[in-house]
Amino acid sequence: MAKMIFINLPVSDLARSTAFYQAIGGEKNPQFSDDTASCMVFSDTIHVMLLTHDKYRQFTSKKIADAKTTSQVLICLSADSRDAVDNVVGKAQGAGGGADPGPKQDYGFMYGRSFEDPDGHHWEVMWMDVAAAQSAMAQA
Repeated sequence: MAKMIFINLPVSDLARSTAFYQAIGGEKNPQFSDDTASCMVFSDTIHVMLLTHDKYRQFTSKKIADAKTTSQVLICLSADSRDAVDNVVGKAQGAGGGADPGPKQDYGFMYGRSFEDPDGHHWEVMWMDVAAAQSAMAQA
Protein backbone atom coordinates (compact mmCIF):
# COMPACT_ATOMS: atom_id res chain seq x y z
CA MET A 1 0.00 0.00 0.00
CA ALA A 2 1.31 3.45 -0.90
CA LYS A 3 1.93 5.82 1.98
CA MET A 4 -0.68 8.53 2.29
CA ILE A 5 -0.36 12.09 3.49
CA PHE A 6 -3.05 13.90 5.45
CA ILE A 7 -2.45 17.63 5.73
CA ASN A 8 -4.41 19.05 8.68
CA LEU A 9 -5.30 22.73 8.41
CA PRO A 10 -7.17 24.86 10.94
CA VAL A 11 -9.81 26.97 9.19
CA SER A 12 -11.97 29.80 10.44
CA ASP A 13 -14.98 29.07 8.20
CA LEU A 14 -15.39 25.39 7.32
CA ALA A 15 -18.03 25.89 4.61
CA ARG A 16 -16.00 28.62 2.87
CA SER A 17 -12.82 26.55 3.03
CA THR A 18 -14.59 23.43 1.77
CA ALA A 19 -15.97 25.38 -1.21
CA PHE A 20 -12.51 26.84 -1.90
CA TYR A 21 -10.80 23.45 -1.95
CA GLN A 22 -13.57 21.98 -4.10
CA ALA A 23 -13.03 24.84 -6.56
CA ILE A 24 -9.35 23.94 -6.95
CA GLY A 25 -10.03 20.25 -7.54
CA GLY A 26 -10.50 18.58 -4.17
CA GLU A 27 -13.38 16.15 -3.66
CA LYS A 28 -15.06 16.10 -0.28
CA ASN A 29 -15.10 12.62 1.25
CA PRO A 30 -18.32 12.54 3.31
CA GLN A 31 -17.13 9.43 5.20
CA PHE A 32 -14.52 11.54 7.00
CA SER A 33 -16.39 14.85 7.09
CA ASP A 34 -18.86 16.37 9.52
CA ASP A 35 -19.72 19.80 10.92
CA THR A 36 -16.18 20.11 12.38
CA ALA A 37 -14.08 18.73 9.52
CA SER A 38 -13.97 18.25 5.76
CA CYS A 39 -11.73 15.63 4.21
CA MET A 40 -10.70 16.93 0.79
CA VAL A 41 -9.24 14.29 -1.52
CA PHE A 42 -6.77 15.36 -4.19
CA SER A 43 -5.48 11.89 -5.11
CA ASP A 44 -5.38 8.38 -3.72
CA THR A 45 -2.49 9.45 -1.51
CA ILE A 46 -3.10 13.16 -0.78
CA HIS A 47 -5.87 14.33 1.55
CA VAL A 48 -6.36 17.73 3.16
CA MET A 49 -8.24 17.73 6.45
CA LEU A 50 -9.94 21.07 7.01
CA LEU A 51 -10.63 21.40 10.73
CA THR A 52 -12.52 24.01 12.69
CA HIS A 53 -10.33 25.66 15.30
CA ASP A 54 -12.13 23.76 18.08
CA LYS A 55 -11.52 20.45 16.31
CA TYR A 56 -7.88 21.32 15.56
CA ARG A 57 -7.30 22.12 19.26
CA GLN A 58 -8.18 18.49 20.08
CA PHE A 59 -4.86 17.47 18.44
CA THR A 60 -2.50 20.07 19.92
CA SER A 61 -2.22 22.34 22.91
CA LYS A 62 -0.14 24.84 20.91
CA LYS A 63 -1.57 28.18 19.83
CA ILE A 64 -3.04 28.11 16.32
CA ALA A 65 -0.93 30.33 14.09
CA ASP A 66 -2.56 33.04 12.01
CA ALA A 67 -1.43 31.91 8.56
CA LYS A 68 -2.13 35.40 7.19
CA THR A 69 0.65 36.90 9.34
CA THR A 70 2.99 33.99 10.09
CA SER A 71 4.38 31.11 8.06
CA GLN A 72 4.38 27.67 9.58
CA VAL A 73 4.62 25.50 6.45
CA LEU A 74 4.82 25.69 2.65
CA ILE A 75 2.86 22.91 0.97
CA CYS A 76 3.70 21.98 -2.62
CA LEU A 77 1.63 19.93 -5.06
CA SER A 78 2.90 18.63 -8.38
CA ALA A 79 1.14 19.40 -11.65
CA ASP A 80 1.21 17.67 -15.04
CA SER A 81 2.14 20.77 -17.07
CA ARG A 82 2.90 24.47 -16.96
CA ASP A 83 -0.70 25.15 -18.01
CA ALA A 84 -1.96 22.98 -15.15
CA VAL A 85 0.08 25.11 -12.70
CA ASP A 86 -1.52 28.29 -14.07
CA ASN A 87 -4.95 26.64 -14.04
CA VAL A 88 -4.79 25.71 -10.33
CA VAL A 89 -3.57 29.17 -9.32
CA GLY A 90 -6.31 30.74 -11.46
CA LYS A 91 -8.95 28.55 -9.82
CA ALA A 92 -7.61 29.46 -6.38
CA GLN A 93 -7.82 33.17 -7.16
CA GLY A 94 -11.31 32.78 -8.63
CA ALA A 95 -12.47 30.98 -5.48
CA GLY A 96 -11.34 33.74 -3.13
CA GLY A 97 -7.71 32.85 -2.57
CA GLY A 98 -4.67 34.98 -3.25
CA ALA A 99 -2.52 34.35 -6.32
CA ASP A 100 1.27 34.38 -6.23
CA PRO A 101 2.09 35.38 -2.64
CA GLY A 102 5.57 34.06 -3.43
CA PRO A 103 7.62 34.67 -6.56
CA LYS A 104 6.94 32.71 -9.73
CA GLN A 105 9.66 30.20 -10.52
CA ASP A 106 10.60 29.48 -14.12
CA TYR A 107 13.78 27.54 -14.81
CA GLY A 108 12.71 26.10 -18.15
CA PHE A 109 12.63 22.50 -16.90
CA MET A 110 10.71 23.56 -13.77
CA TYR A 111 7.84 26.01 -13.36
CA GLY A 112 6.02 26.96 -10.20
CA ARG A 113 3.55 29.42 -8.79
CA SER A 114 1.77 29.75 -5.47
CA PHE A 115 -1.53 30.69 -3.88
CA GLU A 116 -3.01 31.28 -0.44
CA ASP A 117 -6.32 29.85 0.69
CA PRO A 118 -8.84 32.14 2.46
CA ASP A 119 -7.13 31.46 5.81
CA GLY A 120 -3.70 32.36 4.44
CA HIS A 121 -2.24 28.83 4.13
CA HIS A 122 0.50 29.01 1.50
CA TRP A 123 0.47 26.41 -1.29
CA GLU A 124 2.89 26.00 -4.19
CA VAL A 125 2.07 24.24 -7.45
CA MET A 126 5.06 22.94 -9.40
CA TRP A 127 5.62 21.27 -12.77
CA MET A 128 8.95 19.69 -13.64
CA ASP A 129 10.32 17.95 -16.73
CA VAL A 130 12.23 15.28 -14.80
CA ALA A 131 14.48 14.25 -17.72
CA ALA A 132 15.47 17.87 -18.42
CA ALA A 133 16.03 18.47 -14.69
CA GLN A 134 18.32 15.44 -14.43
CA SER A 135 20.25 16.61 -17.49
CA ALA A 136 20.65 20.12 -16.04
CA MET A 137 21.85 18.72 -12.73
CA ALA A 138 24.34 16.42 -14.45
CA GLN A 139 25.81 19.39 -16.32
CA ALA A 140 26.18 21.48 -13.17
